[in-house]
Amino acid sequence: MVEELFRHDAYLKETDATVTAAEERGVRLDRSIFYPTGGGQPGDTGLLRWEGGEAKVTDTIKADGNDVLLVLAPEAMRPAVGTTVHAVLDWERRYLHMRMHTALHVMSAVIKGNVTGGQVGVDKSRLDFNLEGDVPAKEWVTEEINKLIALDRPVTPQWVTDEELTARPELVKTMSVRPPMGAGRVRLLSIEGIDLQACGGTHVARTGEIGRVECTKIENKGKMNRRFIIALA
Repeated sequence: MVEELFRHDAYLKETDATVTAAEERGVRLDRSIFYPTGGGQPGDTGLLRWEGGEAKVTDTIKADGNDVLLVLAPEAMRPAVGTTVHAVLDWERRYLHMRMHTALHVMSAVIKGNVTGGQVGVDKSRLDFNLEGDVPAKEWVTEEINKLIALDRPVTPQWVTDEELTARPELVKTMSVRPPMGAGRVRLLSIEGIDLQACGGTHVARTGEIGRVECTKIENKGKMNRRFIIALA
């Protein structure tokens, strides 16, 4: 099973690793800085270099056996099993995802409702909420999110057991996606004094790194469902 370096250090931009499997779509490594698509966050992209070769990583996805598959460009060379490669992350893209993902956590603390869906992106991101009563204006949402971001609170991972998570259902805000359980413990994301919820994505270390955010649009997606779209200002 792959050592998921991205879960322990989201700021790790490159590393050496060994190819454990090679297939038509790409390769698997014994350790990975590339985040696989999941929880509304896209998979990472980047580059693999090895002696005599180089290949673009066009996507990262989850594979069988709790593994991670680096999807390579169709025309790219494939390093053989056992090859030592140097993995380089597309850091600019990843860091935008980290800022956006953390901003969505802040927004989930501002808007009081059950989260029905979400998506992290580079240009824009969204959360969908089931809301009862009045829907807040986008200007109010923008102001409240930025008030919390400006506090520059630390953002840190925490861990609880499966049993602890089951006993505290408020730690799971998403109605449609449950955090992975069965390994004995579940990762939480804590924004000090602002938010605490189960999440396995990558985030910035402090809210101040997010920068200013704007709620650009609110869409009606059903009787109670509203979609809040944000962008980095």
